[in-house]
Order: sequence, then C-alpha cells, then structure tokens
Amino acid sequence: MRRKARFLALLMLTTLSFGALAALPMIDPKGRELPSLAPILEQVNPAVVNIATYARQPEQNPLLSDPFFRRFFNIPDEQARPRSERRQASAGSGVILDADDGTIVTNFHVIKGADEIQVSLIDGRTFEAELVGGDPEVDIAVLKIDADNLQEVKLADSDTLRVGDFVVAIGNPFGLGQTITTGVVSALGRTGLGIEGYEDFIQTDASINPGNSGGALVNLRGELVGINTAIIAPGGGNVGIGFAIPMNMARASVEQIVEHGEVKRGQIGVAIQDMNPALRKAFKLDNGLRGVLVTDIHKGSEAEKAGLQAGDLITAVNGDPTPTTGELRNSIAFSDIGETVTLSLLRDGKEVTVKVKVGEPERPAGSGMHPLLTGVNLAPNAEGGVKIVEMARDSQAAISGLRPGDILLSVNRIEVATVEDVEQALIQEQDQVLLQVQRGPGVFFVVLR
Repeated sequence: MRRKARFLALLMLTTLSFGALAALPMIDPKGRELPSLAPILEQVNPAVVNIATYARQPEQNPLLSDPFFRRFFNIPDEQARPRSERRQASAGSGVILDADDGTIVTNFHVIKGADEIQVSLIDGRTFEAELVGGDPEVDIAVLKIDADNLQEVKLADSDTLRVGDFVVAIGNPFGLGQTITTGVVSALGRTGLGIEGYEDFIQTDASINPGNSGGALVNLRGELVGINTAIIAPGGGNVGIGFAIPMNMARASVEQIVEHGEVKRGQIGVAIQDMNPALRKAFKLDNGLRGVLVTDIHKGSEAEKAGLQAGDLITAVNGDPTPTTGELRNSIAFSDIGETVTLSLLRDGKEVTVKVKVGEPERPAGSGMHPLLTGVNLAPNAEGGVKIVEMARDSQAAISGLRPGDILLSVNRIEVATVEDVEQALIQEQDQVLLQVQRGPGVFFVVLR
C-alpha cells in the first residue's frame, strides 16, 4: 500500500510539473522563443470581417400562391398577399481589399438573396454594406462600407503557390467569431467538382467550416492567396478537404465588378470535351498526351475565323497547358475581351499554332427578355411550347424550382410556341410572371416574383 501511495504521489508531482511547464513560454535550448503565427495574424486579422445577412420572407399558405386554387374557392387576390414577415439571418466572412474605399470581397452565396447585409469588424464596429456586384459563376461578391480606419490585406500572386506551402484560414465558423485554423496546400487546380461554374480551386487541409465562406486563406507572409469557399463533408463535418478560390481568379472578377458592376467573360466559340482512353485510341494519340478535344465550331465565331476545326486537340493557351475542359474554359474566360491568344493544337498528328481573338460572350435566347428570366436559355419545343434549355444556378427561375428540360406552355395565361411569343407575353407584367410548366407527364404553375 505504501509503495502504491508513493507511486501515486510521484505521478501527481510529475503531472503538476508538466502542467507548470506548459504554462511557461516555450523556448529552445538557447533561450530563444519558438516561432509563432501571432505577429502575422495581428496584421491580417483586422482585415477579415464577419458578415451577417437578413432576408425578409413572407409567411403564408403555399396554396394561396396558386391562382387556380384561389379561383376554385373564390378567394380574393388580396387574401393571397403575405400577412406577416419573418427575418432570417446567416453568417459568413469577408476580406477588406481596399481600406480607403471600404471594398470587401466575399462569396456570392454568402449574400445571395439578402435584403440587408451587415459587416462587423474585429474592433467591434458594425456597418451596413452596399452590394457593388457579384459573379455567381466564380462565387465572388463585392461589398462596400463607409468606414474610417480600416485595414486591408496584402494580395499574393496565387500562381506561385506550391503543394505543401503552409496556409492559414481565417473566418467566422458557426458564428463563433473570428477563428484561425492552419494547414498546408494539399492540391492545386482542382476542377470538375460541380461547385461553381468556373473552378480552379486551391485544396487545403486547414479546417474550413460553415461560416468560413468568404474568409481569408493567407500564406506565412500574411498575404491573401485565396477566398475560402467550400468543403467536402460526407459526414456533415470537416474532414480536412477544403477549397478556396485562388486570389488571381478572384481578383479578375473583383476588378470587373468594381469597374463595370458586372463580369463579362470572353469566348472563342467552340464546343469541347475532355479526352478519355477510348477517344485517345480513336484519334491515335500517344498514351499520356493530355489536351481538350474540339467537338464543334460555332458559325461566325472567332474560332471559325481563326480556322479551328472539329477534332483539334488544344494542348495549351499562351504556353500554359490545358489538360482539362475546366482549365481551357478558365484560360479563355479570364482573358480580356478583344485579346488575341495563342492556341497550341495537335491536328492529324501534327503540332499547329493558331492565334484567335477572344470575342464577346454569346447572348442566350431569352436571357434579356425579362429581369425574372435573366440567365434562362429558351428554345422552341418540337412537340409544343418553349423548352428551357439551360439556366444559371442563381437565376430566379432556378431558385423557384424550374429545371432545364421544363417546357413552358403558357406565360401570363398566354399560350407560347416560340421565344418571341414568350417575349410578347412578358411585355405587360414586370413585377411577377405566371408560368404554366410541363415536366414529364405533369403540368403545374409557377409564379416568379
């Protein structure tokens, strides 16, 4: 018993000794303080902000939105109007890019649908923010606040990042307030994830959680290398696979938004697809050769003028390899409209160089006919009505539940068979649009507001 008591006493003393040691500053054998991220973060943290958004949503019975339900039960339209409102709040993060102008960058999905945006600084001040503009395809939005004594972050050239570089993620996870996590760059150039329209993600194992969206990913010099955007979380929590938009990509969007209020991306007018083993064999390409296959040339496009052909394999743009469709799309889309780019091709087994001008983006049919149908591409349907060919994921039509492949039978109670019919039916009503939609064997009504 005595030996056991002495052992327990010794164990307690040892534990106390280690506890006391842990409370002391950590130093090396020569008495020098060990490295710390604190000095860097003291410079960066004031440039990272918390964002709260508020959206007003009417509370009403959804059946009252259906005009046929109201007509059947003889319910006046006035009773269909919402009688009350509730406010919803969500949290995210942002980064101050210009202290003098109060310019802040964040993710588009953080402020999407918000009626009010509030920005909170690390010093406790809160300001109402103005939305300057957004780029949903990259998931970037630009805000502006009227405030003094702001601190901006330095921007890095994200093209110089290497796998294995240390990075720090700063944001507002779960609304807890400013939090930092550390990790490394796990991979670069991640595309094909289906998260955004244009993808070229930095992958990191620095923990990125809900609320971190729009926050900063910085290097050990305190420079902004990316905007934290998304995670892969099969179990609902962080598993060490997070993604950030590279700063060079985000900066291209920010500059256009600040200057023009919107983003325009150039095109050359080609249809493309990724290579696979079967195609590589059919085109008699060397094993391991990477590139993007041209499947079609749009008539009248810059690609047609430059002499591109279906079957060309585009291997590089301005000398930068383009092994995937995502990387090729990014190379063209983030070039200036009017700029001439050099494409490296493989045509019938021979290396060819072609110069092509980056043209204006093509305007989809129906994209500008009505504000509530912005981002929707329509085409006549052979079996009647007008078909939704494609739509932007952030469009009001998509938010309201419409899908590509849906067929519009009538617009504002007027039957439609062509895109021009839809345009004519939309002339009178600007505040809302009543659509009769066929999806498969079913037909239903949708109101866009």
